[in-house]
Amino acid sequence: MMNIKTELLETCKKFVENRFKTVQEILLSFQNDLQSETKSSAGDKHETGRAMLQLEMEKTSQQLIGIKQMISILDKIDISKKSKKIHLGSIVFTEKDSYFLSISAGKIILNNEVFYAISTSSPIGKLLLGKQENEQFLFNGNTLKIQKIV
Repeated sequence: MMNIKTELLETCKKFVENRFKTVQEILLSFQNDLQSETKSSAGDKHETGRAMLQLEMEKTSQQLIGIKQMISILDKIDISKKSKKIHLGSIVFTEKDSYFLSISAGKIILNNEVFYAISTSSPIGKLLLGKQENEQFLFNGNTLKIQKIV
């Protein structure tokens, strides 16, 4: 089980790395566009184009802040920590799905098994935190039972 936790954590780290690279490339592209906009345009159209690029750069910078928060969360995960209660870094098995409480990275397939990397601040993450094996919880109108916590 420790191998699965390690693999899930590594997959989440790669997810964040890829997002970081993509956002950096987008920012670089915006900066290049902004420089070419400065060189080639004049008048109102120029100002509108610059303003729109600035807005896009701000949005992209916000994404970088989110990525840094995800890195911080992943750094807090201690995969060797054992607990009967669900916490950051737990793998939770229900009769329907399996969850890795970490960051919102979506569906991860390992050894033909599906896990969902979810944030502790997501709706289901909030429901799971602190629960124990055999406890039930209601999510999206379905009652689910926690079968195993790793």
